[in-house]
Amino acid sequence: MTYTTTSPEQTHALAARLAKSLHAGDVLCLYGGLGAGKTAFTKGLAEGLGILDTVTSPTFTIVCEYRSGRVPLFHYDVYRLGGSAGLEDTAFYDYLEGGGVVVVEWAQLVEDALGENVAPGRRVNVTITQDSNGGTTRRIHIERGDA
Repeated sequence: MTYTTTSPEQTHALAARLAKSLHAGDVLCLYGGLGAGKTAFTKGLAEGLGILDTVTSPTFTIVCEYRSGRVPLFHYDVYRLGGSAGLEDTAFYDYLEGGGVVVVEWAQLVEDALGENVAPGRRVNVTITQDSNGGTTRRIHIERGDA
């Protein structure tokens, strides 16, 4: 399903609605360029999961844990890892079994690890495309499974 949002608030609200259907063990693979809205989307997911903590981008820490919601949220930004080999040092595979929802920003960079370790029924692909003029309009394509 593809949605169009015209503000960060709408992107946030869409993600919060999606979160209501998520369960422990689900892995959200976020695709989109720099500034597409991946972290804003994750903030909406966190709100929808009932997480009370302030969600920030894990760009330099690689992973942030949020445990105050109905299920934990493990938020990855793999941009700086240099590929799937770097996941070994981040406990990524433990998080997949950690009883929470895992969000992976820049999922295309670790596609091989995701394909090998995430069951299609647990995977949700989210592709966020920013308006070509750099505005606030986003096209957000969401599909469950490994497409």
